[in-house]
Order: sequence, then C-alpha cells, then structure tokens
Amino acid sequence: MDTTERTEDIQVINPLGLHARPAAALVQTVLKFTCDVYLSLNGHRVNAKSIMGLLTLAAAHGSTVTVTCTGSDAGEALDAVRALFEAGFGEL
Repeated sequence: MDTTERTEDIQVINPLGLHARPAAALVQTVLKFTCDVYLSLNGHRVNAKSIMGLLTLAAAHGSTVTVTCTGSDAGEALDAVRALFEAGFGEL
C-alpha cells in the first residue's frame, strides 16, 4: 500500500466559488485517480469524490482550501486539482 501524501493550499479564484458546476468538474477529475483526495476548509474535511461533500464546504471566492491526496498517484491528482482551480474552473 502506497502512502504517498501530497498537501497544498489552493485559493478559490472563480467568482462564484465552489458551486455545483465546479464541484462536478472536480469530482469528474479526481475520480480518474486511485488515490484518496480530500478538501478542507475551516476545520471541515470532505472527500473530493463526493459532490455533496464538496458543496457542504461552501468555499466562496477568495477562500483557501487545503487539498490532500494520499496514494500512489497523489502527485498527479494534486496537479490535476491545482490546474482546475488555477483555471477558475473555466469561469474566468
């Protein structure tokens, strides 16, 4: 079992925050990886493979989420998640 872990703080830059469409895009992206992916905000931690979990974060524009990826492809998953956030989920 590979316990490689990657963690990074990433800012939400799209104007409407992590609402339904970006959350769905994030879930579709992380489901491609075998590793576990979690997002944390204000002490609340959710599985990034769960759209309902992501929506409960209420991550607004300007907030910073902590992304934690654990598993054999953690680095690749973190790169993909970072790219989504940096692109503003296509909403910029």
